[in-house]
Amino acid sequence: MKINEIFYSLQGEGHYTGTPAVFIRFAGCNLKCSFCDTNFTSFTEMTEDDIVKETEQYPTRHIVITGGEPTLQITPSFIAKLHKAGKYVQIETNGTNALPEGCDIDWVTCSPKYKAVKLQHIDELKVVYEGEGQDMSQYASLKASEYRLQPCDTQDVERNKEILRQTIDFILKNPIWKLSLQTHKILNVR
Repeated sequence: MKINEIFYSLQGEGHYTGTPAVFIRFAGCNLKCSFCDTNFTSFTEMTEDDIVKETEQYPTRHIVITGGEPTLQITPSFIAKLHKAGKYVQIETNGTNALPEGCDIDWVTCSPKYKAVKLQHIDELKVVYEGEGQDMSQYASLKASEYRLQPCDTQDVERNKEILRQTIDFILKNPIWKLSLQTHKILNVR
């Protein structure tokens, strides 16, 4: 498997914000989002067993599989090995690929990026909001347990303030959505 990095930190976004987690960042993605803040072109080849062993050196059960786009590489055997090691497995995916059959993920966070979502089950729908004018109607048919709207980080302080204001306005008018902030960036933690 092509792994960009494995690290231990706090989950900074969504339902599990503040939860200690081991992040397994897979290299490669099928999308090229302009606002992506991940360099997922560099990687180290690792076996499933090597990855599980690496996660076991940290005191948490919570694993976050992310990318890039992890559905391009995960396998049922990898997820089963994480579960056998006592891990709780969360995936963060853009949803453009179905989860491989037999991948028993505990929590599915889907953050769609303007492409059709092919997931059969979504626990948390997390949309990056770029501000007024973004077509939110495309998410109306997606069923999830939770709906989160996350202001896009443009790296421009003034633009970010405006997007945050627009995000809050949208949520107040559409209360099915909850605010998701990138608290790891606010706190300056990895």
